[in-house]
Amino acid sequence: MEGSKKFFLALAIFLGMMNSGSAQSSTTLVPAVFTFGDSTMDVGNNDFLDSDFKANFLPYGRDFMNHTPTGRFCNGKLPTDFTVETLGFTTYPLPYLSPQATGKNLLIGAGFASAGSGYSDQTTKLYHAISLSQQLKYFKEYQSKLVQLVSRRKANSIIKGGLYVLGTGTGDFVQNYYINRKLRKLYSVNAFSDLLARELSKFIKGLHSLGARRIGITSLPPLGCLPANIRVFGHGRKTCVTRLNEDAKTFNRKLNQTVVALARELPNLMIAVFDIYQPIYDLATAPSKQGFVEAKRGCCKTGSSVKTSVLCIPKSTSTCSNATSYVFWDSVHPSEAANKFIAESLAIAGIYLIS
Repeated sequence: MEGSKKFFLALAIFLGMMNSGSAQSSTTLVPAVFTFGDSTMDVGNNDFLDSDFKANFLPYGRDFMNHTPTGRFCNGKLPTDFTVETLGFTTYPLPYLSPQATGKNLLIGAGFASAGSGYSDQTTKLYHAISLSQQLKYFKEYQSKLVQLVSRRKANSIIKGGLYVLGTGTGDFVQNYYINRKLRKLYSVNAFSDLLARELSKFIKGLHSLGARRIGITSLPPLGCLPANIRVFGHGRKTCVTRLNEDAKTFNRKLNQTVVALARELPNLMIAVFDIYQPIYDLATAPSKQGFVEAKRGCCKTGSSVKTSVLCIPKSTSTCSNATSYVFWDSVHPSEAANKFIAESLAIAGIYLIS
């Protein structure tokens, strides 16, 4: 995969050089990166919330810079961290709620995502996370701060030229729909997916109205291949749960249809779907092909309660010694090694958004 990464970087640099009309700095291919969504995108906002979903303790972050937990739900980097590096940044955008997210630190973007958030506000309320609507409000607040730092013209250039990545939806199914009998009686999977797709459309329209023009949206992963779901829904079998994977495919079809409609409706919008379903499915079902050993359980030992069963036990001594051989870090989130593979798999869609 190193070859494909080098190809992506070379092609991206070429496209960036040719795209003289965009608001890019001399060293990065876009002026800023902004992330929204759930724990797959959260770089630490939940550290500043009264939430059960936090990753501010070891073993989270043990393989990140300084071997320190940052609030990322991983042993190291998220896919977006690899994207940020590939785009030429030498530092990562900070979580917006961090006290350090001030002054010049805001010039390269910010992270607005919150673990436990979903397309549905009901999902978000269950886990005291930051809703997508509130994430938009924070982004609008961010813009006001940006104008105070630089000229309005420069601020508009950063907003228009920035890359925006949204990743959420897993929690809507895993932490809401599947455990809420009333919700399942009200909505079929197809109808629930329609509901989530409408919320997605509303969010993207709001983001576009605030100036975003380059937007990438991650698909749902293969829900039935997540270790937590294999344990709960697998009936003792240690294979991916087909029914849950079909649910993810149902939503992903709605996602693609929604993105096509948005591209037609909203002026000057470059929008793409980042398909994480296939790369994670490939890793989960044939890990050895990419140099992994274990794909049915996470590297770290997880808790026993409903809310902590997906998370690492703080300072657990049962954490594996070599996370690079594990597809998953905890019971839901991929390891840094898997995140690198995922990021490289999304190269083509990424090229489109910065061209």
